[in-house]
Amino acid sequence: MELNALLASHKAVPSMPKVVALLMVELDQPEPDVRKVSKLISADPGLTTRILQIANSAFFQLSRSISEVNEAVAILGLVQVRSLVSAVSLVGTFQVVQGINMQQFWRYSLNTAKLSRSLALKLDQNEATAFTSGLIHCVGELVMHLGMPEKMVTLDQEVPPLSLKRARAERRTFGYCYASVGAGFARKWNFPQAIVDALEYQYAPFENDVYEPLAGIIHLSAWRARAKEANLGDKELAVTFPDTVGLALGLDIDMVLQQSPIDWTSKAEVNSFA
Repeated sequence: MELNALLASHKAVPSMPKVVALLMVELDQPEPDVRKVSKLISADPGLTTRILQIANSAFFQLSRSISEVNEAVAILGLVQVRSLVSAVSLVGTFQVVQGINMQQFWRYSLNTAKLSRSLALKLDQNEATAFTSGLIHCVGELVMHLGMPEKMVTLDQEVPPLSLKRARAERRTFGYCYASVGAGFARKWNFPQAIVDALEYQYAPFENDVYEPLAGIIHLSAWRARAKEANLGDKELAVTFPDTVGLALGLDIDMVLQQSPIDWTSKAEVNSFA
């Protein structure tokens, strides 16, 4: 499938069933806790994508794009957020994405978001935007699997979805990768340009005269989170470290590894949401 055809599709990104259930319970309270609602949404790539899509739509005619979930919740209001969550509970939570272990995908996405926030703080970048970008940076992978499942499953057998070599394999096979798909949807939905650029250039942040620090942050964070999923040892970490990206940001491997979150998202934590 060509990239434009894929972007024209409207495949819903699945959400964690338990997150949706917890949100429904909270939103049914006489006075829902807005902070708790925002925190729950921020734990789920699919819900985060949906609420930012709506907040940045032409309906609200905002003077600037929104990149943070708490702002999006404030703009939509709890009544509309509840309608959104109710719709998701009906169509978007129990969808199986062929070839993707959704529990692993959610865990990986949360870890990338945490690492991105940590590196952004170190580099004096916007932490909230970094967290959001890290959380949704791989949503394009789900869209590709939903849009062309047979071709993606064939590729999965050669290169697993969270392999460090995945983006290169997709570009070789299709001429684009999950980064281009995610950026295409983010652009289509009027996400902040910083997020669009971070998603677009995450695969190669500093090629072709591009210098996008947030893309570099996502690149390094995704490397570390994928390395963790692959259980890479010290030698393998040293060999695979994206030193060119690190050098451009002034970060060596030790500095990146030191940012590893002490609260790595555990399998038990993800299972409690899923």
